[in-house]
Amino acid sequence: MAEALILDALRTPRGRRRGALASVPPVQLAGGLLRALEGRGVAGDRIDDVVLGTVSAVGEQGGVLARAAVHAAGLPEAVPGMQVNRYCASGLDAITAAAGRVAAGFDELIVAGGVESMSRVPLGADGGPYATDASALEPWSLIPQGVSADAIASMGGFTREDVDAYALQSQQRTAAAWREGRFARSIVPIVTPDGELLLDRDEHPRPDSTMAALASLRPAFEGMGASGFDAVVRQAHPELGEIAHVHTAGNSSGIVDGAALVVVGSAAAGASLGLEPRARIVAATSIGSDPTLMLTGPVAATERVLSRAGVRQEDVDLFEVNEAFASVVLHWLRATGADPERTNVSGGAIAMGHPLGASGAILLGTALDELERRGGRRALVTLCVGGGMASAMLIERI
Repeated sequence: MAEALILDALRTPRGRRRGALASVPPVQLAGGLLRALEGRGVAGDRIDDVVLGTVSAVGEQGGVLARAAVHAAGLPEAVPGMQVNRYCASGLDAITAAAGRVAAGFDELIVAGGVESMSRVPLGADGGPYATDASALEPWSLIPQGVSADAIASMGGFTREDVDAYALQSQQRTAAAWREGRFARSIVPIVTPDGELLLDRDEHPRPDSTMAALASLRPAFEGMGASGFDAVVRQAHPELGEIAHVHTAGNSSGIVDGAALVVVGSAAAGASLGLEPRARIVAATSIGSDPTLMLTGPVAATERVLSRAGVRQEDVDLFEVNEAFASVVLHWLRATGADPERTNVSGGAIAMGHPLGASGAILLGTALDELERRGGRRALVTLCVGGGMASAMLIERI
């Protein structure tokens, strides 16, 4: 088996819903990044495939968006495209798929990642049985993710102050990361066809956030819980008792637009293009988990990917755990015993937003940039996934 190497990683800034990127179709977000690769040494005629994760694959994000992005970028017609969906882990699993093909020798260089315009294609626009056929899924006790996050907080005894404090930390770490230029290598500014700058930094962060401001926000999922979903949780997990609804818009991930790409290739492909490999993909996995407490999966995914890699947790320098909700990361930290000072060190989706299909690729690029900045060796990325799943990947800097 050949090594699957990360040759480059880049992303757009994340635009707030109905913000600076709302006028940009998702095919242009992805296509713009593909065009940018040419200037970073990735010749279009060397790309074997483009694999993109997209969650709401309907309307402007329907069809095979990756192939449309190839056309929008002006890449050679021989470059195909493929679209994948594992909800919030779609971008990471697109990279996993690319890594498997490179390691197997089927391909030499694949561009993988994801794109999501949540302004133009709202979450849930694609329907699906989770939204339309509750009777068939009733035995699984599925609930909205926000109620699941509140149930996890209740299970762990995490208070409103706990989740708000974590959210404030995310904002503060993000502000520090931007101030120190940590994202400079990866960010590709978005411009209009006339060359006018639309956005060159993440639009969602609120660096002036305070505990008082966060405490003033109303619980976002209390009404959903009262409508019957709290009862579903108690039926599946009677040990929980009452559900404390502690999550708000301030301590949950932001709804944003964005795209990200990771170039995965063989050593030979990198050498022929004059690209120095930045990291190797050591191991990756996806798992199913409790569909009611559906956001706890990153714990098992972390354990499995470390076990398969034969790496101890203490030998990992950085962890990126998607901040879907504050309780997800707090639960993961407690269950794994990982060091909070090595986890989400540049903030996360609570501050910068969670463009569903792109987030896994964004987290991987963030981890790689930070490994290089610190001179670290290994990083682990993991995301919870709707319906009770999770994905994880371990990389090692070269």
